[in-house]
Amino acid sequence: MTTRIVTTFIVAAGLSAGLAAQKPAPKPSSAAVAKTSWGDPDLQGTWSGDSAFAIPMQRPEALGTKAELTDQEYADKLARDEQSRNRASGAVGPFRNDGAWLDKTFRQTSLILEPANGRTPPLTPEAERLRAAAPRGTYGNGPLDSPEDFTLYDRCISLGAVGSMTPKIYGNGYRIIQAPGYVALMSEMIHEARIIPLDGRPHIGKKIQSYLGDSRGHWEGRTLVIETTNLNGRTNYSAVNMTLVERLTRVEPDVLRYEAIIDDPSTYTARVRISIPFTSPAGYRVLPYDCHEGNLAVLQGLGGERAEDAALAADAGRGIVRPRRPIQGGLTVGGQPIPESGPAQN
Repeated sequence: MTTRIVTTFIVAAGLSAGLAAQKPAPKPSSAAVAKTSWGDPDLQGTWSGDSAFAIPMQRPEALGTKAELTDQEYADKLARDEQSRNRASGAVGPFRNDGAWLDKTFRQTSLILEPANGRTPPLTPEAERLRAAAPRGTYGNGPLDSPEDFTLYDRCISLGAVGSMTPKIYGNGYRIIQAPGYVALMSEMIHEARIIPLDGRPHIGKKIQSYLGDSRGHWEGRTLVIETTNLNGRTNYSAVNMTLVERLTRVEPDVLRYEAIIDDPSTYTARVRISIPFTSPAGYRVLPYDCHEGNLAVLQGLGGERAEDAALAADAGRGIVRPRRPIQGGLTVGGQPIPESGPAQN
């Protein structure tokens, strides 16, 4: 009985300390709207999306249009986030996830704010057709006959302008550097870098398209607004004829709010707005992401398929006729069951 009482006291004390340390964020201070030496709002720094990884992209259906947690739900999430930090900090092994950088808890119930239910709207029939035909690579069971049967993510090509900013299991580092007339935004995963002019120059010709598109920025108060055209439509949240609008605002000295507005009637039946909080934990750094240098997904995937070709031929020579074994064995690269349908992973 004594042990139970002491344990309960320790847990309650720890929770109280965690709640005291992570009270609702105060209103932005003057440091939140600091200026560069040439007068632009200062967004510079090293930022992490690991706190946002604890927020689901899509809101659980049971929450309906509830965009924020109640006080009790927020307290419960504070406790869960603290447990995640402690597990990650005490983990042993070469891959320990990035939960130790989950330094702030937010009330958001989903990263998608629009539509009001916080869920991805239905795709148009044409978008559904394209999704069904898209390569699934290590997120599917094949066939894998060439590099083109793998996703852009598998091939270390690109996650796209918005996809590079959404939280992932690791590699959620970002670095922003500013100079007069320019903002440079670098994402750690697949080491994508965007140079965004602020001088009002026109977009390049429409015949030139790329995975990250052609970006131009301007300031609206303390918010950097980025308008991107000339997308090639091959990554998530992009289409050839759309203009992607992104907004970056430093809402606290150590919190940067990223927002993306995807208004693409050719893909989605309603507008999508995503809002992601980035934090700046002490000691956090963006690390080299040597994706191509250490990428064995394509080599091993194609090698496995060719080994299965040989095994099928050998079995047939012995009179054994069997179905082809799926390359992923029914599991995605993350070990989860492969769904029958779903958005392609880029």
